[in-house]
Amino acid sequence: MGKLTINKQKKKDSILNTAFELFTTKGIVKTSISDIADSAGVAKGTFYLYFKDKYDLKNKLVSYKSSQLFKTAVTNMEKQNLSNLEDKIIFIVDDIINQLKSNKILLSFIAKNLSWGIFKNVITADTEADNEDNSFREIYYKMLSEENFEIEEPEIMLFLIVELVSSTCYSAILYNEPTEFEKIKPFLYNSIRSIIWNHKNK
Repeated sequence: MGKLTINKQKKKDSILNTAFELFTTKGIVKTSISDIADSAGVAKGTFYLYFKDKYDLKNKLVSYKSSQLFKTAVTNMEKQNLSNLEDKIIFIVDDIINQLKSNKILLSFIAKNLSWGIFKNVITADTEADNEDNSFREIYYKMLSEENFEIEEPEIMLFLIVELVSSTCYSAILYNEPTEFEKIKPFLYNSIRSIIWNHKNK
């Protein structure tokens, strides 16, 4: 990676990290593009090199943070000796949940703003997607390809798992509703296994 590319990525990362701080303290509505650019130490014009507006930034920030969580979980998963898809996905989900339990601000931001339209950008191949996003796609489909069976509608399977996990974590971790998360966890993981099983081409 050339020096120019590295500098561009540093500026973009600075904008993303600064926006997360401002969005989660001041709120998205009360945060201006000038606030983000000034705090990130970049010119306002630089902001528009990467993002159309602050709502485009918000969507890309959700994908960026989700991708970071996923990559950390996959790195930890690869240190384990897991042989089947269900165990790999459960491990990844569990690792992500543990990361979110220790960062409830991040959990609140992602769960509040995550939609399938945004998350799909992480999975769908796109010439404009970031390298972070492409690696998410590659890792997910690599995991599927390593199995001795095919998954029917892999994006729908992922959608169901994402929706189930994000909604369950949001209520149970932040508000202990309908009960504390540890009581819900075994039911959640059994449900994920059922989703995967029902998407196998048998």
